Amino acid sequence: MRVLQLIDSLEAGGAERMAVNLANALRTKIEASYICTTRAEGLLKNALHDEVGYLFLKRTKTIDFSALKRLIRFIKKEQITVVHAHASSYFMGTLLKLAYPKVNFVWHDHYGNSEFLDQRPKQILKWCSRTFKAIITVNAKLAIWDKQHLNCKTVEFLPNFVVSNEAKPQTKLNGKQGKRILCLANLRPQKDHNTLLKAFKKINEQFPDWTLHCVGKDFEDSYSTEIKVLAEELELEQNVFFYGSCEDTQQIISQVDIGVLSSKSEGLPLALLEYGQGGLAVVATNVGDCDLVISEKAYGCLVPATNINALANAITSYIEHNAIRMQTGVALQSIVASSFSEEASVKRILAIYA
Repeated sequence: MRVLQLIDSLEAGGAERMAVNLANALRTKIEASYICTTRAEGLLKNALHDEVGYLFLKRTKTIDFSALKRLIRFIKKEQITVVHAHASSYFMGTLLKLAYPKVNFVWHDHYGNSEFLDQRPKQILKWCSRTFKAIITVNAKLAIWDKQHLNCKTVEFLPNFVVSNEAKPQTKLNGKQGKRILCLANLRPQKDHNTLLKAFKKINEQFPDWTLHCVGKDFEDSYSTEIKVLAEELELEQNVFFYGSCEDTQQIISQVDIGVLSSKSEGLPLALLEYGQGGLAVVATNVGDCDLVISEKAYGCLVPATNINALANAITSYIEHNAIRMQTGVALQSIVASSFSEEASVKRILAIYA
């Protein structure tokens, strides 16, 4: 079996991390593993193992026949049997399947707004789904939606898995050791940094020596500007720090004490698993499949989305009770290691390919 992961970019997002994780994990399980990025490269290119075959298509438009021809040539040359497309790369995968029917085509649905599926555009996706051999989803709600709305008989829910990050340590966080909170999330509206900043303002009034560290891609758009302006309006410039995309997430997590996710909507966030892998106490909003990881209070704290007071109170509780914070981190670390491992996920992926 020779498998290619297809993704639009290698920026540090959840779908992109999963594509890289799979390409790396499969290299020792099958004959050959590859990854192709269609539109852009990014930080995660550095995380690819040397044994993983690589192709950058430099696609410049929605229907780019030159890029499609390059992809077909590569697949024929490397004798690739399965193409595993992630997120929005399904369209390129569909064009490939129509032009080269011999290849098996699997789609991985990473749709992040799973709390708002009634608003999801589906006309093009539904048409393209006729070419899918199977669909893999990152949470149970997506699996139900895909079965109801798309033209593919095989739909499997497979939670994200976490792997060790071997990137060279390079990011040194601001603030005092032992008093840091981390939000590992790209600056997108669904991540709701607005609620997080307002909650942190309440925390800062009571614990002025604690700091908040936001790590994730800055798209330098209106949302990014809004969040940074809000931080200034709340007079948090000395306690809130934005770092952009960073490769060394394990190094970053090792420097903090509490992990937080304030999202309005999620699948099963990889950041949550990375927090757990690093032994952090976690406060997250009860959206998507976060409750699959934090299934009870011993493993972390879930709060309603957009609820400033609930988010602030939960984080404050961990600040005030260090022993509970430590115990919760250890418990979550154990659950992530046993239930969201690379080995178990790869076995299921290979069964789906077969």
